[in-house]
Amino acid sequence: MRIVKINEASRKNLLDELLKRSPNHFGEYTERVNTIIEEVKRDGDEALFSYTERFDGVKLSADTIQVTKEEIDEAYDLVDPKLLEVIRKALVNIRSFHEKQRRYSWFDSQDKGVILGQKIGALASCGVYVPGGKAVYPSSVLMNIVPAKVAGVERIVMTTPPGKDGKVSVNTLVAAHEAGVREIYKVGGAQAIAALAFGTESVPKVDKIVGPGNIYVALAKKAVYGFVSIDSIAGPSEILILADETANPRYVAADLLSQAEHDEMASAILVTTSEELARRVSEEVGTFVQRLSRKSILEKSLENYGYLLVADNMEEAIATANEIASEHLEIVTRDPFQVMTKIRNAGAIFIGEYASEPLGDYFAGPNHVLPTNGTARFFSPLSVDDFVKKSSIVYYSKEALEEVHEDIIRFATAEQLTAHANSIAVRFEDDRRSDE
Repeated sequence: MRIVKINEASRKNLLDELLKRSPNHFGEYTERVNTIIEEVKRDGDEALFSYTERFDGVKLSADTIQVTKEEIDEAYDLVDPKLLEVIRKALVNIRSFHEKQRRYSWFDSQDKGVILGQKIGALASCGVYVPGGKAVYPSSVLMNIVPAKVAGVERIVMTTPPGKDGKVSVNTLVAAHEAGVREIYKVGGAQAIAALAFGTESVPKVDKIVGPGNIYVALAKKAVYGFVSIDSIAGPSEILILADETANPRYVAADLLSQAEHDEMASAILVTTSEELARRVSEEVGTFVQRLSRKSILEKSLENYGYLLVADNMEEAIATANEIASEHLEIVTRDPFQVMTKIRNAGAIFIGEYASEPLGDYFAGPNHVLPTNGTARFFSPLSVDDFVKKSSIVYYSKEALEEVHEDIIRFATAEQLTAHANSIAVRFEDDRRSDE
């Protein structure tokens, strides 16, 4: 990994390079994605089955597109019993964390007959997209489904691409069933997103689509936004570790690689005040890479987006971390909790040398669906809030409105919206006549 001294020029170059990974920079795929969406919107199942055969090599029909109870039962027969036990343990932690996010409707009664409030209710339906390409992620199944279930979403529909044998990974099926999903369709890619957004003869339309995917999925979600809601436009995974001379270089190296192995565009960055730590981390990374299974992906990821950044002091290191606004941020310093209070931008913050990023990916409970590509400056992790909608409540008695009606009329008149003003005035015209 390259060691770079932090200055204005190197910081700007780094940010420019990282932003190139955003789905917004892959416009050459947009036309293809839009074509897929329009065909599925127009032709429904016919287009859905055609694209599945073309991209996944699987012939589907209305009778085979949905996962059956028999396939679920088979998955339970084939899944590793120890993995099933871990999935169930993780579910307890994930559900417990998200239950603390639940919010409730509230109402505030004031004098003279004013009631204001907010009515909070779950979305009626949502679609969960689960990738099925380079790797299978039952953990993502749990992270996307649990907050929807906790929120009270009535209908959760999952889509995932089938393998060449026409089946879905047993780990994915078991995780989905354990999380509470009973409606799963064997379709992936942009065509799955289009089906969820507009509906086909076999796949129902939903109100919101969540879940990660490749560039086609990301751009498809962006294209259908507005017809349905989406969680975010997810980019490649990323980790930033903020460390000083007290950090264990072997731990730091291992954690950087835990994200670099996702794909060739994943970023792994160390920001440290210790040049010696940077040098030792580089050595440990080199040793680990030679014996890890995804060596070729790791090498390309580190070559393209792996950095060891050396800052003059912790203030500069923190400022750099806030500017990068990483998806995952580990703090491994002498006083990590004090440093944490100065972090403004990060998807998830891991504190101390034993809170490594995979703990959050699989088990701790907080959601691992996080903002990427610097969007942690204004986006948050997936949560129960993503599966509810809010309505404002307003009630005024005649007495309460009478007290302020002239103020409202004056406001509306200033904006030259005379119908607005009239809507208020007519309620008191009889009173004005009686006064006359």
